[in-house]
Amino acid sequence: MRTDYGVPPLAEENQLLVEQRLREFRTAGGVLETVTVEWRGKALHVEVIDMPVEALYYNPGTHRIRAQRMHDSVRDEELIRDPWSARSQEYLDYLLKALPAEPSKPDPEFEVLLQSLREFKQTDPGLITRNGVLVNGNTRRAALKQLGVSNIRVGVLPETCTWDDVNAVELSLQLRRDHKRDYSYINELLAIDEQLTLGRPLDEIAKEFRRRADSCKQDMWILAQLRDLLERSASDDVKLRLMDFEDSKEKLRELHRRYDKDCKSGSRDHADLLKENRLAAIALDFSKTDIREIDHEFRDRYLVQSLPPSLKITMTPGPASVNIPGLNRSVKAAGADVAAAAALTDSILKAMAVKTASDRVPLTRSNAAEQFVSDVRLAFADAVDKAKQVSRIRKRRQAAPDRISDACQDLAQCVTDLVVARASNSLDEEAYDEAVQLLRGTLRKLALESSRSIEFPGEGVSWLLEVSGKGGNAS
Repeated sequence: MRTDYGVPPLAEENQLLVEQRLREFRTAGGVLETVTVEWRGKALHVEVIDMPVEALYYNPGTHRIRAQRMHDSVRDEELIRDPWSARSQEYLDYLLKALPAEPSKPDPEFEVLLQSLREFKQTDPGLITRNGVLVNGNTRRAALKQLGVSNIRVGVLPETCTWDDVNAVELSLQLRRDHKRDYSYINELLAIDEQLTLGRPLDEIAKEFRRRADSCKQDMWILAQLRDLLERSASDDVKLRLMDFEDSKEKLRELHRRYDKDCKSGSRDHADLLKENRLAAIALDFSKTDIREIDHEFRDRYLVQSLPPSLKITMTPGPASVNIPGLNRSVKAAGADVAAAAALTDSILKAMAVKTASDRVPLTRSNAAEQFVSDVRLAFADAVDKAKQVSRIRKRRQAAPDRISDACQDLAQCVTDLVVARASNSLDEEAYDEAVQLLRGTLRKLALESSRSIEFPGEGVSWLLEVSGKGGNAS
């Protein structure tokens, strides 16, 4: 069962007004407006009426801003205690107009909605319960309020509507994908997770969300990792929030794909090292292209050399070796590297949590966190640059062999083309001869550079030098 928020203070007045306007709607004559919703597994046509904007309530359980409610934990607690108070409703109004990834900033998409309503008025009706709670159209109501519009067109759900119905209808409308503003990434993860919590099969949920089952599994793995990061970031009275990772969708999906690949290759330690290294970079808000340079060797090969001594301490969580009985020697403990990487990630997460909550912590603590994040980010940036340099060198070393492999594929296709041309007697022999002469000249240049670049030629290069006259035996 989902949360039951009860009824708002003006529920009775709204019910009377709804009934009055429904009667007027039915006796008005002419073309009657309805809107179709999915109601308990079936299509239902509900009547559309005008309702005063100020009389309606935002839905406190809307999926659209579920993650963003933690922007202000104090006001979120007030919202849980009394969702219908003026202060709680004002908080919902604020969040509906805010940028999902950073609620302290206005959402450009909300500005687009405002402009659309100014120019074209309301084109699509919202949806309410008889109590006056908005099931769909919360953001439109916020925009109409800001524009000073008196009335909003809304469809009216049946009298038997429960909070389970409210959530189901809202979700089904969102999944139509025909509305102007989709759920944010984190809120969509929470919506899928909610359906799983209710006991619905994953395949059924995936179908409803118009996704593949493996894609939903990936998203649930990501949500589990994010919840773990939040707990790891907790320090005294602050911790990170799910909404802090709103802009990390593709970074997290790439992490899952690479982690899953490494796990399947048989090295769980490598996979866990990769995960810790990349999660730290994601928390530090590195770009997707930078994070691609980070693998399981990143920490030992690049990061350790870039970190100042004061930060290296955070990478040593405890004893990293174990003694072998009878041999009087020690070896690295299993998972020691992973534990060290996790220790650094934890330190970064805690510092980011303090930095995010800088207005709620002492200035000295906030400044220390800012300095730590700045120092460790510089170290990561330097390490990523070194990894990129090695990657460029590796790619340059591999470029020549790759180009020859590509040319071989084209030549293999040329053999097939010759067979086809012979069968149809359609070969342009002069053009073909010119192309072969060009090939000969190119092979001679390739042989010359090979003789200069390769001190001890193998069988393939030796053949190239011989046929091109660079081997000493051919004229």
